[in-house]
Amino acid sequence: MATFRKALKSKQRNHHERAQLSSRNYLGLLEKKKDYKLRATDYHKKQNVLSALRKKAMDKNPDEFYYKMCSSRLEDGEHRANRESWDVEVTEEQKKMMKTQDIKYVEMKRLQDAKKIERMKAELHLLDAKGKEKNKHTFFVDTKKEVQRFDLADHLNTAPELVGRVYNRPTLDTLRTKKIQGATDTRSVEKLAKQRSHQYTILTQRIVRERKLYVIGQKIQTQREIQDKTRKVKVSNETKEAAAVYKFDSKRKR
Repeated sequence: MATFRKALKSKQRNHHERAQLSSRNYLGLLEKKKDYKLRATDYHKKQNVLSALRKKAMDKNPDEFYYKMCSSRLEDGEHRANRESWDVEVTEEQKKMMKTQDIKYVEMKRLQDAKKIERMKAELHLLDAKGKEKNKHTFFVDTKKEVQRFDLADHLNTAPELVGRVYNRPTLDTLRTKKIQGATDTRSVEKLAKQRSHQYTILTQRIVRERKLYVIGQKIQTQREIQDKTRKVKVSNETKEAAAVYKFDSKRKR
């Protein structure tokens, strides 16, 4: 029992690290063990990095070939980069070929998006797309009392939940005799509407991207034409929505 009492946590004394003496307060806080561990860990980490770099430098073969030797020269025992090699020489013919390749790639991507846009338009029919002009269907009655008592669902012979649909609006007789998937199930209708809205969002994004690719192609084509003709006058500056417009001197064809 005596040994058990000595082992009790409640009976043991809490040992604290000593604090800074009042006479040495001007030196700042006394470093604790956790501070020493952080400092020691950082020191050893840096020493390991230096040792690895030192070993890598010792193992390096000074006669080993590397490609930067082709673009540098030795000055006063040090390798210095050759500034003349930084400027890559490209001929005008090579520039035109590069512009041609860029135009072909941009045009290919634009045509891909254009085909996808036409396919999506054929599937969606733009029935309830945002920004589309709403259909106007006017009903005429004889008296003002009929206007006040006018019920659109009763007049169209359909359920009140389906009045807002501009397509696939079945009548009450059709609902009684045939089973139409998603016609009366509110969750199904909401799910289909959400999917349709997502498709319209994708279609809008593709249309915007197709327009951007068209503008990029026009700008590249303009830069290519500038290289061929020297005498030119700028008519309008380049914008985000259109390329710059130049007026070239007419040349007589032989």
